[in-house]
Amino acid sequence: MMSLEMLKRIPRIGKISAPELQRQLSEAGFVRDLRTVQRQLEILSERFDIERDDRSKPYGYAWKSKAQGFSLPNLNEQESVLLSLAEQHLRNLLPASLMRSMQGFFDQARLQLAPQQGARGARAWLDKVRVVSTTQPLLPPKVMPGIFEAVSNALYADHWLDVTYENAARKRVEGRVMPLGLAQQGSRLFLVCRFEGYDDDRTLALHRLRVARDTGLSFERPAGFDLQRFDDEGRFGFGAGKRIELVFRLPKGIALHLLESPVSTDQQVRELPDGRSEFKATVIESQQLRWWLRGFGKDLELRKPARLLEA
Repeated sequence: MMSLEMLKRIPRIGKISAPELQRQLSEAGFVRDLRTVQRQLEILSERFDIERDDRSKPYGYAWKSKAQGFSLPNLNEQESVLLSLAEQHLRNLLPASLMRSMQGFFDQARLQLAPQQGARGARAWLDKVRVVSTTQPLLPPKVMPGIFEAVSNALYADHWLDVTYENAARKRVEGRVMPLGLAQQGSRLFLVCRFEGYDDDRTLALHRLRVARDTGLSFERPAGFDLQRFDDEGRFGFGAGKRIELVFRLPKGIALHLLESPVSTDQQVRELPDGRSEFKATVIESQQLRWWLRGFGKDLELRKPARLLEA
């Protein structure tokens, strides 16, 4: 991840020094000592068309004159619009450091839509669409510098990750985990993992990780783990995969949106003599379901299971 960030910041015109690159990386959330940045620059110079000006110190780095550089080549108008919409959608969902790491891509999309590019229709389209939240918008919690990079690198390479985690009660736990998946839920990022010596899957909020270090030690990914199934079982909604038959009643006006956006694929609706609607559906029992039902307040009559809101 840091290598991509470095490649995006190496200029085609002029040059950048290791200390300046270290400063920019730190602002983007990649806190590294100068020696680490220098070593990485040497590695990148060997693998890409990057030249080093060593006539004076600090050395300067730039793309060679005929190098393609590191960018998104030949973005068309539709791709630029999609990237601009993605930036709009992610702005209040991801930590600022992660948004900065994508800034080069977003800047290129804006350049493609600039007036001199003649993309008048595409620019107008951006003023005609808007990404809106279905809940009260919340700013993302702060993820400590270096945490996302360590987690994503270990996840990509199937490496054990040493972590220090602080839960909501401020209790700290240290351990070695097997990173299995990364998920975004609203404005928060969660790591799905298994602690060493255990076979159950857990979720750790990235903003509660105080330490995350890629050990470089490989593990064999569990054959039975499936992130899609993990989500389908309601695990991100604080459930355990238990399916229940849910039956509840709501006034017709309030229930209208559930006719358009069903609770489940097997949802059944029955109109009652008093004008209300009765819904029957098979759903995953979870804390998120309880929060959703409680949001209806006194308008809700829960028929089955009656004990659901007692927990």
